[in-house]
Amino acid sequence: MEETIFSKIIRKEIPADIVYQDDLVTAFRDINPQAPTHILIIPNKLIPTAADVEVEDEAALGRMFTVARKIAEKEGVAEDGYRLLVNCKEHGHQEVMHLHMHLFGGKPLGRMLSA
Repeated sequence: MEETIFSKIIRKEIPADIVYQDDLVTAFRDINPQAPTHILIIPNKLIPTAADVEVEDEAALGRMFTVARKIAEKEGVAEDGYRLLVNCKEHGHQEVMHLHMHLFGGKPLGRMLSA
């Protein structure tokens, strides 16, 4: 597996606005936000895509969701709601090959897909 820019953010080798980090996951503000709140939550282990998740990754993926809840509360978007999004591979428009969850909030986000 090829290392990504996210690996360097986890190790703090390049700057990022990290809002949460523990032994399993790291969360930081997106440098090109698509909503008033736009935070990426990533496993510290390099998992390229959702299609590469294994049973041993369940703790990190579960932590991603509990951290998302905590961040949404801290950011003030939990009450009105927020969106969690994971893209997978080319057709899913995944740009960095390190599994990541987007947390969007702070405004009405509209429908995801049209019929």
